[in-house]
Parts: sequence; structure tokens; C-alpha cells
Amino acid sequence: MANLEKLPVTVITGFLGSGKTTLISHLMRNPGGKRLAVVVNEFGEFGVDGDILKGCAIPECPAENIVELANGCICCTVADDFIPTIETLMALDPRPDHILIETSGLALPKPLLRAFDWPAIRSRITVDGVIALADAEAVAAGRFAPDIAAVDRQRLADDSIDHETPLSEVFGDQVSCADIVLLTKPDLAGPDGVARAREVILAEVSRALPIIEVAEGAVDPRVILGLGAAAEDDLAARPSHHDGADDHEHDDFASVVIDIPELSDPAPLVERIEALAREQNILRVKGHVAVTGKPMRLLVQAVGARVRHQFDRAWRPDEARQGRLVVIGEHHDIDAQAIRALLLPQPLDA
Repeated sequence: MANLEKLPVTVITGFLGSGKTTLISHLMRNPGGKRLAVVVNEFGEFGVDGDILKGCAIPECPAENIVELANGCICCTVADDFIPTIETLMALDPRPDHILIETSGLALPKPLLRAFDWPAIRSRITVDGVIALADAEAVAAGRFAPDIAAVDRQRLADDSIDHETPLSEVFGDQVSCADIVLLTKPDLAGPDGVARAREVILAEVSRALPIIEVAEGAVDPRVILGLGAAAEDDLAARPSHHDGADDHEHDDFASVVIDIPELSDPAPLVERIEALAREQNILRVKGHVAVTGKPMRLLVQAVGARVRHQFDRAWRPDEARQGRLVVIGEHHDIDAQAIRALLLPQPLDA
């Protein structure tokens, strides 16, 4: 790419646990000849996704090309965080061919697109496309609107009633802003679930939108990179629930970080995370723990009561074998004391 050309950026958005980090890991391993850089924006003060991606670093996307911005929405901290980060990546030698931005699962993508109009970068960078990931099983289950047909009937009966929840607004804004929607985990949803998820997404968007099924993030980079959408100049075609608002809020969501002592067996912790989703209505848990006798760190990720765990890398000699989990939920569901009591009964691995 000539230096006078605008550097393309792909914004990857999606609800909590939809598979954004898995997708970026796949793109890093299969960059299609492009030299990539990655910006990861986490929700909460303890980042997990950036550390996972740095463990996937390869020559086409070395660790220094992966920047983690934790504890702050980049569209809310444009001058302090976003612009300096983009300028740093653009100054790398060799210069990246393409930048991937993984937004927080709670982020609204449209305010981020507006940031690309800042004078410091608008002549040098462009939004190649917005990719929204949607968990097929979760969408099919109607978690953003428990009964879509009933909500539609109520809207017709009384337009003054607001039936949207914060979760549904986040989901709606993400898919409405997208150039392509990736429907993830189709194997868990099954054919009927996938069909239902498509119906929900198509009912939400106001324009023709490709919807592609993707398992484990495996998608040909030629499908989602190089779209040339210039999305920052196309905001009117990307409606949002928050259009007309001066700013957007993340006060509907909160997080708490829980330190987890070394475990002899992770199974009881998995059971407690499942109980946390059922009893405290927790949306997402992610982090890592140490298992006695194991040199590898155990990565833990949960979406609701669905928990996945795997050993991802060896503990480094300079780091303590200390587990930490980030617990994310709607603000009124985050009771730090209750969460700790459920996750950390004594003894933890009894």
C-alpha cells in the first residue's frame, strides 16, 4: 500500500461472547497476505482479550502491533486514547496494511465511526467495513426480546410504550451499523435456530445485509476485509437507537474483577459460574485461573450459563499464578459481595 492511500480499518462489533476474539485470532493466523494491526477495547479494568491475541502473534501481526485499551470506551475517549493509538500504529515500520478494531461487547459502533472524522486522522484512514457478530443460539432464543411477535403486537397497540431493553438496543445498533453480519456458533443453534436468528436480524435492519454462518471464527479474509465501505461517510444509512443523542451511556452495564486462588480442580468453579448466570443474571465471565500441577494457564470464558475453558499458554516466570475473572452484567445485577460469595465459598475446590 502506498503511504498516500488511506489505511483501511475494520471495526468488529458484537454482543458479549459472540466470538470476536476467536474471529480476530483466525484472521491473524490467516491474514491473506496482509500485515495486520489490532486494537482491542475491553469493558472493565482487567483486560483478557488482548492477552489472548498476543499469544497468537505471528510475523504478519507481531505482538507490538496489538494494542489493548482497557477501562474505557474508545469512542468516549477519542482524544486521549483512540487518536494516539491509531497514530502509533500508522507510524510503525513496516506500516500495517490493515487495522482490526475489536470493540467492547457493550459498545455502540456508530459513535466510533464518527471518531474517524477527526482532523488528525480523517485524511489518512478509512473504515473499510463494520463486521457484526451475532451468537445464533442467543439470538434465536430471543434474549434481546423474549417474544418478538408479542412485542410487535404491543407496539401496534400502543406506540408510547418502550419495550426495548438495553441489551436489545446494543444488539440492534450493532447489526444496523454492519456491512456484514457473521452468525456464530450455528452448530449450537441448529438449522431451526439459525433460521430464526436470521429472521430476528433481518427484522432489525433497514437495508439488504449479508448474513454468513461462521463456526470457530473460520472465515476467508477476502470475504470481510477489503470491502471499501468508507463507513464513516455512510452514517445516514446506519440507523441507531441513539441517533440524536449528544452522547451514549454505558451505565446500564457494570463489571467486577474477582481474584481466584489456585485450584486443584476447575470443575467446581465451572459449576459456580453456571450458578452465577442463573442466580445473579450475569451476562459474561472471562479470565484465567491456575490449576495445581499444570504449567499452563487455564482460560475461562462464559456466556450466560455456557462455560468454556482450555489451557491457552504457559505461566511466565515473572508472573504470579493468580487467577482473575471479570464478571459483567447489567448494572442492577452486579452485586460484588454476592458474586464473590458465590464464586469463592470456602474451600473453593472442595
